[in-house]
Amino acid sequence: MSFPDVRPRRLRRTAAMRRLVEETRVAPAELVLPLFLKEGLTEPRAISSLPGVVQHSRESLRKAAHEAVSAGVGGLMLFGVPDSAGKDETGSGGIDPDGILNVGLRDLIAEVGDSTVIMGDLCLDEFTSHGHCGVLAADGTVDNDATLELYGQMAVAQAEAGAHVVGPSGMMDGQIGVIRKALDNAGHQDVTVLAYAAKYAGAFYGPFREAVESTLQGDRRTYQQSPGNVREALREVELDVAEGADIVMVKPALPYLDVIAAVRDRVDVPVAAYQVSGEYAMVEAAAANGWLDRQGVMLETLTSIKRAGAQIILTYWAIEAAQLLRERY
Repeated sequence: MSFPDVRPRRLRRTAAMRRLVEETRVAPAELVLPLFLKEGLTEPRAISSLPGVVQHSRESLRKAAHEAVSAGVGGLMLFGVPDSAGKDETGSGGIDPDGILNVGLRDLIAEVGDSTVIMGDLCLDEFTSHGHCGVLAADGTVDNDATLELYGQMAVAQAEAGAHVVGPSGMMDGQIGVIRKALDNAGHQDVTVLAYAAKYAGAFYGPFREAVESTLQGDRRTYQQSPGNVREALREVELDVAEGADIVMVKPALPYLDVIAAVRDRVDVPVAAYQVSGEYAMVEAAAANGWLDRQGVMLETLTSIKRAGAQIILTYWAIEAAQLLRERY
């Protein structure tokens, strides 16, 4: 037999062959589109650091939901952006049934119903005047246990607005147990809890803070995780699963592929990852300068997140990526 004896290139020879043997494939139904609903808007408003992403009006939100459903996107994660008068020290606008987030959840349910999965971001940071994810103690630190009570109320408000899934993202100790108990006691046993179980206090959130008009004072390092820690992330994940999390999430995604893989190996619930605003923005910026193949990098990054072990991916490219994937396969 002539050298070489083994020729792996046989399986790469044509596009059809490569598709046939592809080991990791992203499906549109595994993608979740984050959406921002801004109080008082009559037209969508562009977000300068997130090209192609907007703050929605109620009308444009409904149109975006239909577009996502038509593309086969698996879910919508809604963030509410109140006007300045809707922010206070305790984030009461996030609990108010007539607050912008709960209004938006009702709009989405009325518009698309069960044809996709409607998720609500369960955190107070968009609604607090200081921009933190919970209420503050007298010394200026976030009061974990006082915040938990509000999270329980917020979960019930979102469930009553029709949310299929609540996504607690505040990284308070015990938040999943409190939220699960509050939902069950209010008769919402069927509402799913997607835990932001390993959320890192990293540098990739800048564009998101523009999108939600963040008023953050200081940083979130006392409650979000240190970027250097993996074992701590696994402990957080295990605690959330024990408290009743139905899905666990790692955020951000690309800088933490090793964490996604470690979490996938550790738990038997679905694992999600959030491809955050900074990940999206740096690809868009490089592509705008002609330095990258935008669509190629988009799909490659999503594939890497799936390959690491994420079954569900939150991404601002969800609609476009879903359309491209449907064309490809």
